[in-house]
Amino acid sequence: MQIGVPKETWPGELRTALVPLNAKKFIGAGFSICVESGAGEAAGFRDADYQEVGVSISDRATTLAAEIVLRVRKPAAEQVASLKSGALSISFLDPFNEKELVESMASQGVTAISMEMIPRTTRAQKMDALSSQANLAGYVTVIQAAFHSPKIFPMMMTPAGTIPPARVFVIGAGVAGLQAIATAKRLGARVEAFDTRPVVAEQVQSLGAKFVDIDLGDTGQTEQGYAKELTPEQIERQREGQKKVIAQSDVVITTAQLFGRPAPIIVSADMVESMKPGSVVIDMAVETGGNVEGSVLDQVTDINGVKVIGQGNLPSDVARNASEMYSNNLFNLLDEFWDVESKTLNLDPEDEIVQNCVITRDGSIVNDTIKNIYNGA
Repeated sequence: MQIGVPKETWPGELRTALVPLNAKKFIGAGFSICVESGAGEAAGFRDADYQEVGVSISDRATTLAAEIVLRVRKPAAEQVASLKSGALSISFLDPFNEKELVESMASQGVTAISMEMIPRTTRAQKMDALSSQANLAGYVTVIQAAFHSPKIFPMMMTPAGTIPPARVFVIGAGVAGLQAIATAKRLGARVEAFDTRPVVAEQVQSLGAKFVDIDLGDTGQTEQGYAKELTPEQIERQREGQKKVIAQSDVVITTAQLFGRPAPIIVSADMVESMKPGSVVIDMAVETGGNVEGSVLDQVTDINGVKVIGQGNLPSDVARNASEMYSNNLFNLLDEFWDVESKTLNLDPEDEIVQNCVITRDGSIVNDTIKNIYNGA
């Protein structure tokens, strides 16, 4: 069975879906692999690195014609017709918001796996690309904040005087938020954090940060560990509770996202304006609408001397490691369902992971969640 890896065409995307180490593992398991020339170059992997482990370097048409096509970003609409009927396409797909693309993949007879839909279960943890990429994104936000801030993060005691540590406030303590907390602490900042799920307070404190307690009433989390959507009243209480902390912070990092829905605005313009000139706000949710009023995708906006950074695709800033982790996720996913002896892939429709992440199959949309959304249920 052949795996094809086309070069990413999404503007600014530097990651690749397959690194040479995993290519070697796939070949050892019985796959053949073709990679489009230059597919890994932006992430630091040369064509020669792939060839050394037995990969064939090909053109885009050849990679798209493979039985399994691996990529980071969703396929461009015009590329769907190049996929074979019965082929397996694996990528981030954004199926909640890409109805036309998903329907075209179904019509083409493609089996489409959406990496966003991998369930957050113990068994699927090694395949969870959302978490692996969010982890790196959390790190990148702190590095960006440190670069843009006119203040150093650690406390310094010098003959010329004592420099107090920078104050960093992280809103949201999921995978990205916890990594942001840990990174800011490693750089020596004084860190505070808030999450709508009180259950994560212990994790925040274990990293050396202070958990900001805001009473929102009944919140909790979903079965898969995501924060539940707040009511308008709860969002307002959250804003009020955060105001004082934000005004005292040198850096604010927001990470709040709702799976498949626009991100909530939790930092209003007046909160940004209350911060000291030179302060930095990083909006990690800018690609899905943003948490910060005034943030603009892929721009640094100045609001009364406060830098509001709305960079998208944060994992691409550390493209080599992001590619390695994503490639590991893909290998673990296929390895779970690959029979080495018969050299066949068995995506059992009754399997929990398959039920969650397979969106189209045999000419139809088979994922119940996506079907219900498309049908208005």
